[in-house]
Amino acid sequence: MFDLFLVSLTILGLLLFETISSIDNAVINADVLSTMSQKARKWFLLWGLLFAVFIVRGLLPWLIVWIANPSLSPIEALTATFSSDPLVIKSIEQSKPILLIGGGVFLVFLFFHWLFIEPKNYGLFGEKIIHDFSIWFFAVVSILLAVIVWFAIRVNPLMAFSAVVGSTAFFITHGFKENAEAQERKLLDKASNLSDLSKILYLEVIDTTFSIDGVIGAFAFTLSIPLIIIGNGLGAFVVREFTVHNIERVKKYKYLKNGAMYSIFFLGTVMLLESFGMGIPQWISPAITFAVIGYFFWKSRKELTN
Repeated sequence: MFDLFLVSLTILGLLLFETISSIDNAVINADVLSTMSQKARKWFLLWGLLFAVFIVRGLLPWLIVWIANPSLSPIEALTATFSSDPLVIKSIEQSKPILLIGGGVFLVFLFFHWLFIEPKNYGLFGEKIIHDFSIWFFAVVSILLAVIVWFAIRVNPLMAFSAVVGSTAFFITHGFKENAEAQERKLLDKASNLSDLSKILYLEVIDTTFSIDGVIGAFAFTLSIPLIIIGNGLGAFVVREFTVHNIERVKKYKYLKNGAMYSIFFLGTVMLLESFGMGIPQWISPAITFAVIGYFFWKSRKELTN
């Protein structure tokens, strides 16, 4: 009974996290779709959803687990958390710190980039002050990476290498996101002669880029690929519904992005702590996600009603 509760809580936490962390993506999709024909919109919303769920949010976490556990077959990597095979269990336990520390560094860097550099609605005291010192972002993350690698290399050199890979992945995906924002401006330019097919392909690339945050954050909830696919897949479906029906209403909740980013920070911290052997109960990640996003949803709603 308790296992069923944890599974349900994990799926709901993944759904909420994927939905809120993809709000920016939904806004981009809605803006670009408004420049396309009705037929192209329907095609993107149907086949684009299938691609987003099964290819991006299904294939990517599976590949991450498989690469972290090269001794497992593809099927074993997919079903590892439900396996009773002691060799499979041992492989997952050995790779878990390596996977988590890389993901944790990625998420924490993502949070600090938002906190120091990205434009935002200031939801908490101190955010504006930190934003005014945006140049310190690079110093903060460099020092943080050095400290994490220093402690990790004493435990396992592969953990230290994974931490560096996590930081590298952040800067690579950040570059893709900046390019995605530039491409969005081109897609929205009325003078652009891009076809609907070209716009759909661009949207799929943009969606893939933005989905990486949600996929990596999912490992703070569970290493179970089936649960990640279900939770993130449901989240992707909700985002598509927002894209079509409620995006203007969602935009009014100005602090939802803050909730997503603080959730990312806490999830990244959980992953880092777990990578160093600190036992974190499975219910902590979804509970933190509900609490943080719930607070910023309440704060947004309160401002709307004032």
